[in-house]
Amino acid sequence: MSDPIDPTHAPTSRDPEPAPPLAAPMSSSPGPISSAPLGLSSRPPPARPSFLFFGVVAALSLVADVTSKAWAEIVLSKRTLLDPAIVLIPDHLGLTLAYNKGGAWGLLQNSSEIVRRPFFLLVSGLAIAFIVSLYGRLVVGQRALKWGLPLVLGGALGNLSDRIIRSSVIDFVDFRANWIETMNHGIGKVAKGWGITDHWPTFNVADVSICIGVGLMALDMFLSKRGHEAGRPSSGARLAPEPALSTSGSSKPPSA
Repeated sequence: MSDPIDPTHAPTSRDPEPAPPLAAPMSSSPGPISSAPLGLSSRPPPARPSFLFFGVVAALSLVADVTSKAWAEIVLSKRTLLDPAIVLIPDHLGLTLAYNKGGAWGLLQNSSEIVRRPFFLLVSGLAIAFIVSLYGRLVVGQRALKWGLPLVLGGALGNLSDRIIRSSVIDFVDFRANWIETMNHGIGKVAKGWGITDHWPTFNVADVSICIGVGLMALDMFLSKRGHEAGRPSSGARLAPEPALSTSGSSKPPSA
């Protein structure tokens, strides 16, 4: 005999359906998702050399040149024609005052001031703009250029100030050597009329700064070239970015 049906518990269409059982939690959580956009490195860009360092080194070079020229003009101008130089190393190194209206090795020495002055001012201005622009693109590791560029700038500003104030550059370091005469003999075989002498063109502290700076620039180019030939990335190159993990559920593990 069947049990009587309780009308109070009879199912009706209005009764809610039983809730499905809760899904069991996953035993392992997915790995961390990379927050870096695809194709971009998460590493910060490399720091660039400070323009404060650039300005300090250039200023020290400029001050050394200006003060040495002032000393040379005051002290060496009092020397007589019979004894015009202060001898530091006999037959090799001395200090004697000279005014150079031209450039290196007497470039445009005999040209008109109307041609010479605008030419050197333009060249100096372009060189300064190039040096500042190049320094702004340096990256960490380019130590040679970090020092070379401000040295060149300080020397260029020292000689430029002379051309603006005096229309000529003060030179006072006089150097002689046998190898200079040998070099001039070799040049004379190619260039007709080249003077044969053991005397290097008289120079100043600005010229020394420029030569050291240019040498450091050449060293940086040589080291960069060797690094590329060896297959090493340059000091400023970024590493290749790591691929971001996919958030799509359709990813499948690689088949064996």
